[in-house]
This record gives sequence, C-alpha cells and structure tokens, in this order.
Amino acid sequence: MKIQLPRGTRDILPEEVQKWHFLEDKFREICENYRYAEIRTPIFEHTELFERGVGDSTDIVSKEMYTFHDKKNRSLTLRPEGTASVVRAFVEHKMFGDVNQPVKLYYNGPMFRYERPQGGRQRQFTQIGVEAIGSFDPAIDAEIISLAMNFFHSIGLKNISLTINSLGDKESRLKHREALIAHFEPRIDEFCSDCQNRLHKNPLRILDCKTDHEHPLVATAPSILDFLNEESRLYFSQVKGFLEAIGIPFVVDPTLVRGLDYYNHTTFEIMSEEEGFGAKTTLCGGGRYHGLVEEFDGPATPGIGFAMGVERVLLALMAANITIPKDKALDCYVIVASEAAELEAVKCIDSLRRAGISADKDYQNRKFKAQMKDANRKEAKYTVIIGEDELKTGKYPFKNMESGEQVLASVKEIVQHFENA
Repeated sequence: MKIQLPRGTRDILPEEVQKWHFLEDKFREICENYRYAEIRTPIFEHTELFERGVGDSTDIVSKEMYTFHDKKNRSLTLRPEGTASVVRAFVEHKMFGDVNQPVKLYYNGPMFRYERPQGGRQRQFTQIGVEAIGSFDPAIDAEIISLAMNFFHSIGLKNISLTINSLGDKESRLKHREALIAHFEPRIDEFCSDCQNRLHKNPLRILDCKTDHEHPLVATAPSILDFLNEESRLYFSQVKGFLEAIGIPFVVDPTLVRGLDYYNHTTFEIMSEEEGFGAKTTLCGGGRYHGLVEEFDGPATPGIGFAMGVERVLLALMAANITIPKDKALDCYVIVASEAAELEAVKCIDSLRRAGISADKDYQNRKFKAQMKDANRKEAKYTVIIGEDELKTGKYPFKNMESGEQVLASVKEIVQHFENA
C-alpha cells in the first residue's frame, strides 16, 4: 500500500520554503524592532491547559483538538493555538517577577485542529503570534495592533482593514450576558445545537456561530457597547485615540467576539480586501485577556496578543499578485574540467563555504557543457573552472556570469573577492 501524507497536512517543498522564509524573516524583524523576544513552547501540552485556558464551550476544545493518552494514561493534546502555552510558560517560569513589565514575546510554530480542510485551513497549520503580558495600558493595545499592521505592510499587503470591539470588564460582560440570554432564549430552538448548548454557558459565542450568523436575532442582539461601564468605556476610547494618533484606520463592530473564551476588553481582526481571496477574509485576530494567568495559578496579570496563520497570509499574497523575493543566489559554482581536478574542486568549495560563500558543484560526473548549464540553471553569480592545466599553476578561470568578465585567480584571491564585494 502506498503511504501518503495524512488528510489536512501538506509537504512544503524547497521551491515554496523560500516564501515561508520571507514571511518568517519579516515577522522576526518587525517583532524585534518592537522589542519582542522569541519563545518556543512544546507542541503538546496537558489537555487541561486548553480546557481551562481556551474554554470548554469553544469549538476548538469541544470538537477540534487532537487528544491522546500516553503510556501512563495522561491526557495530552497537540496544541491548537499558541496563547495558552505562552501564558503557561509565563507562569511556570515566574516571568511575572520580571522587573521589565510587560513581558513581550513572539512565537512561530505548528498548531493542530481537526477540522474540514479547505483553502487556507489545514489540520496542521503554522501560526505566528505575539503576547504582551503584564500591562493594562491602552497604548500597548495600540502597539500590538500597530505591529500586526506594519507586518502586513512590510510584506506588501496594503488592501487590508482593521475591525475592533470591546468586550469590557467582568461586570460589563455579566450584564451583557443576561441581556443576551433574555434576547435569544424565547427562540433558541431555531438555532443549532451548539448555540443551544452555549446559551447559558457563554451566550456571547452565539454571535460568533458559523451556522446561524445570518439569523435575524443575531443582527438585533444587544450590543456589548451599550453595557460597558465607565471604566471599560474610557479604556476603549483611549485605545481608539491611540490608533487615530498613529494613523491606523479602523471600524468598530460590536458583534466581533472572537472564538476563544479568554478574551475581554479590546478584541480585533485584520482582514484582506483582495477580490481574488474572498471578501473580508480574516488574516489576523487577537485581543486582551485578563484572568488567564490566574487560571494557570499565577497572580492577577493582564495580557494582550494576536495570532495569524502563515498559510492564509501566503494565499493573500498570491491573491494580491505580490512577488516574493527569492532566497540568496548561489555565489559560486565550481566546474570540474577533468577527473584529476576532483580533489582540488572539493577543497576549493570547502574553502569558499568556510568563508561564508555559498558554493556548489556537479555530483553526476557530467560533461563540461552540462556543468555550465547547471550553473546557469542555479543562477550562479560566478563560476570557477578547475582542470589539469590549472592545477599546475594554482590559478583558475573565475568568471562573472552576468558580465562575462573572466580573470585567473587563486582560491585565496577568489575568497578575497567575495569578502571585498
């Protein structure tokens, strides 16, 4: 039986990996400019982490997690998202004691959700994201959003839009929760079974339902913005003020609740407006979370973050016809013109590589002309030809493949040429 990759996964072949390098390098560069440091957490965690952190009423926990038991019958889960793991690490390593608050972190890695594979949505996908933990300051909310927007602009995505909302503090959400229950309960039998189960657990999630999002009761549901207390209203006003001050346009959508239970106060989504990608496709989402650090037995500590799927961002780049720069070109291709020159060619390549110069050669014992074609196919900037005659002098034809200019040079002189370039 032919073994193929599992449904919902994919191989990223070498010619495509350079696109990933481009995105990941840009993201790392932007994050470090904002003084965020990288954190790496395990691919699997104790299942309880996500049940407590993400919320057992969410689709992720109730339907989509890859959970298994190890040989000692411990329940473990492949991580479905990044925030819970980062916050767990924050608590476990007592990063809340760091004098440099907030602790600003970014991550990049595979996540796993059992859902129907489709464009931009796989069962194994790569997520990049940031978390700022330890500050309840509207300026950090604006900074997080600014970081995401600047990342998209840096990779060439201009046709994007920002939607924001406030879910308020606990007091505001409790009042809104009561209003939502009263609004939906008389006709809850018209909704899907998930919404019926959520009515008394987390009615806010009914607004986020994929099945019943067009039900007329959703459009007329009480707005969270009408239930914000003075403190929450002021905080949201300050967030909007900071965004306006740094020139980031936004739209307020009171139905924006996000799909995870831990969010409160500011929530946001950044969407692609590219016609070829589908109108209003979410590229990035995030928000503020208070109580998550406490949920993992840490001290009361506020946080905010966002995440985005690399695969989906790459699709948006394709829809926008953005050309992704190629990886660094091959510096030098060493052509072996005789069997006697093979040893010297290997030594030459090793010297170049040790000096930080990318170098390659033929490993198929091809003729001279075929080696030249291979050098052209690999877009080598220079070639070095080593044959029996050249071995006697230690000087080799060193050719600029773009200009055609050729000189005789020793390996040491070739290395110096690249170092001085």
